[in-house]
Amino acid sequence: MSETMKLSLPTPHIGAKEGDFAKTVLMPGDPLRAKFIAETYLENPRLVNEVRGMLGYTGTYKGVPVSVMASGMGMPSMGIYSYELFSSYGVENIIRIGTAGAISDNLKLRDIVIGLGSCTNSNYASQYKLPGTFAPTADFNLVMTAYESAKTLGLNAVVGNLLCSDTFYDDNTDALNTWKKMGVLAVEMESAALYMNAARLGKKAVTICTVSDAPLRGESLSSEERQTGFTHMMETALETVVKL
Repeated sequence: MSETMKLSLPTPHIGAKEGDFAKTVLMPGDPLRAKFIAETYLENPRLVNEVRGMLGYTGTYKGVPVSVMASGMGMPSMGIYSYELFSSYGVENIIRIGTAGAISDNLKLRDIVIGLGSCTNSNYASQYKLPGTFAPTADFNLVMTAYESAKTLGLNAVVGNLLCSDTFYDDNTDALNTWKKMGVLAVEMESAALYMNAARLGKKAVTICTVSDAPLRGESLSSEERQTGFTHMMETALETVVKL
């Protein structure tokens, strides 16, 4: 950690002060989803960041301090915000919450997917100059706690490999089928950068996603169904925080 970049507060992308963030931060991609979580679930939430519209709040849930802040879309954005939270604000755990597209035939719409590992088509790991291929993985205790929380809430949760893609619109139309043959469960766009930052900085992370669509089957949730499914994912993450 001594070799990592040292940032002063506030950081280039977060305007919060020292102590403004809890040890555990929930990170949806969408700033408005962060606002919804804070206003719906947190007790006494206060706005601690609004730089570039990336809303961040801190409050308590069932008496436990917790923060929620948007990560933006894609690995570059997640890489920036998770790095600054981990390295400068004393954050120990980041729980990404978002949507994923099912690749596996065994996943249904509204299922909860917990990313134990994160395959990627990104070159993010090249910065570490490793003599091989790095396998980004979640923290095992966070994975187990999230799984148990989902089951307690009566939700169908599946644990396994995610694909973290740098491309939302991919010119290779057969790409998802290629990952499918390797047992990858679902595709999203932030988990690998989060897991690598956590590994590099000695922190902990996990990704909890709701299956919002199944691109290989042409299925997707309606707006109303998405809202219900997202709420279940949020509650799983918050119950995970309480059990840490």
